[in-house]
Amino acid sequence: MNNKSLGLVFFPAFDWAITPSHPEREERLLYTRDQIVEEGLLDLPNIREYRPKLAKIQDAQRVHIGVPDIASLITDAHLVSAGGAITAAEAVMRREVTNAFALVRPPGHHAMRVVQGTRGFCTINIEAIMVEYLRQHYGLNRIAIVDTDVHHGDGTQDIFYHDPDTLFISFHQDGRTLYPGTGAITELGSPSALCSTINIPLPPGTTDDGLHYVLDNLVLPVLEDFQPDIIINSAGQDNHYSDPLANMAITAQGYARLAEKLNADIAVLEGGYSIEDALPYVNTGIILAMAGLDYSRVVEPDIARCPRQSAANTRYIAQLVTNWQDIWRQRDQLRREAVAQAGDFWQRRRSIYYDDSGIQERQHETVRICPHCRGYQTVATEAEGHPFGVKTAFAAIIPRNSCRTCRSQALDTVHKAKQEGHYDYCILQDKEQDTLEQV
Repeated sequence: MNNKSLGLVFFPAFDWAITPSHPEREERLLYTRDQIVEEGLLDLPNIREYRPKLAKIQDAQRVHIGVPDIASLITDAHLVSAGGAITAAEAVMRREVTNAFALVRPPGHHAMRVVQGTRGFCTINIEAIMVEYLRQHYGLNRIAIVDTDVHHGDGTQDIFYHDPDTLFISFHQDGRTLYPGTGAITELGSPSALCSTINIPLPPGTTDDGLHYVLDNLVLPVLEDFQPDIIINSAGQDNHYSDPLANMAITAQGYARLAEKLNADIAVLEGGYSIEDALPYVNTGIILAMAGLDYSRVVEPDIARCPRQSAANTRYIAQLVTNWQDIWRQRDQLRREAVAQAGDFWQRRRSIYYDDSGIQERQHETVRICPHCRGYQTVATEAEGHPFGVKTAFAAIIPRNSCRTCRSQALDTVHKAKQEGHYDYCILQDKEQDTLEQV
């Protein structure tokens, strides 16, 4: 292995917790840091630690539409977590390090574009905020996000579902068996971005063998075809065989080999709730792999209890990969057909539950299919169980490089919604101007 320079950012968020005994608590990172210090990793010349910066509200608003607003829904801990990811990204972009790993909390990949509260332990989407920061400040375009958390990254998928320049790949325990219940292979992206979303729902009991079969035969070839400017790993670690919230069977060695093969520019911690039995070993393995160091001796003391993969699972995973290979080969044709079938507008209605906040949201989303640009999007949303009462909002989103017609139509829709007076809030998110405002 070749040594690489690795940046590390730690933020355990001592002052943020859902409840004191909640699985998502500060000990998730404290045990890991103790292990890293004990192993002397921070003393190695090619590993450099950075202090997280504080993200700005504007950084969050570049991604999210908060109801009533983002500032009232988050704490400073969320801004430091997002700022930690930005710190890691900037260290890579400035070529101070080869790659970087942000071990931060609170996590973010269940936070969608519209935010009414906290769901899946997430309020704002850390990786998405980092991605849009990189686009705004460094001009990056084609970005790949590989989500290796055991839970489907439904928030990240939602934010980039209409963006053909963001490849979102998620392999996760099948949503029919685990929260949040999404992430089917049929969730491909809206017509103009079809096949930019790749979901790989794996059966419970998938081991290192199954995960690396997917990686070698699907994920790495797709990344090679996509040719991203940068690769980001949403590095959830709850696929581990000891994790209390899921049913997978990945080991620290499996994670370390994943990190080595994926060769992500930036990794950002997501889930992982086996605080003592998994996280110190998994994170140590990932850090060593990202630094190009030998990780072969990183082994859990109870490794013998990790189950073997069944023959049925092996066959299922092979067929799943074959199905995706067929879809990927036909992606251009499938996208053209989807655009033609959609006509001028593509629409969907959804019901979204905020399990941590007890909020039930209903959304009606519309995307303008434009032959000259990426169109624009509108979202009409209504939420019950909100701490501020029943709240309704209408938002128009103008992507970068929108044509004059789409920009004008987006402005017209939000001003019309304001005049009709049916919504508590009417919001314009303009990515070209880097602004978010209530109309």
